[in-house]
Amino acid sequence: MLKLIAGLFLVITATLQAEQPGVLGDWVEPTGSVIRIAPCGQELCARLIAISSQAPTRFDIHNPDEAKRKQPLCGLVIGHGFHLSDQNHADGGYLYDPKSGRTYHGSMARNGDRLELRGYVGIKLFGRTEVWSRVGRVSACTA
Repeated sequence: MLKLIAGLFLVITATLQAEQPGVLGDWVEPTGSVIRIAPCGQELCARLIAISSQAPTRFDIHNPDEAKRKQPLCGLVIGHGFHLSDQNHADGGYLYDPKSGRTYHGSMARNGDRLELRGYVGIKLFGRTEVWSRVGRVSACTA
């Protein structure tokens, strides 16, 4: 009987884990903006879909390309080139920080309802991690 209960527990646990979408979905960053991670072609991309009321501007004013400084943050792709190593980890991408206008190598790892993004220059050791929290599906903003 104990083996049957243990077996059922393992099956239920595996089923629940398989239903979770991994790194894909909507995530809120520390200041309140929402980013959607979704497939785009053969890669994963991260797109700003809701801008925090705390954001100092609604435009990409720090972009190093002056021609892009008037583009809205709404809908901006801030992560691209990521490839899943498993459903909870993606590597090999780039993260754009609209607060500074800089682009970094990036990786992401999901741990429950938390997504840890690591932005770095050169090697991961010399980088910074930001933690995002999963949110339910959010309606995307319009530019």
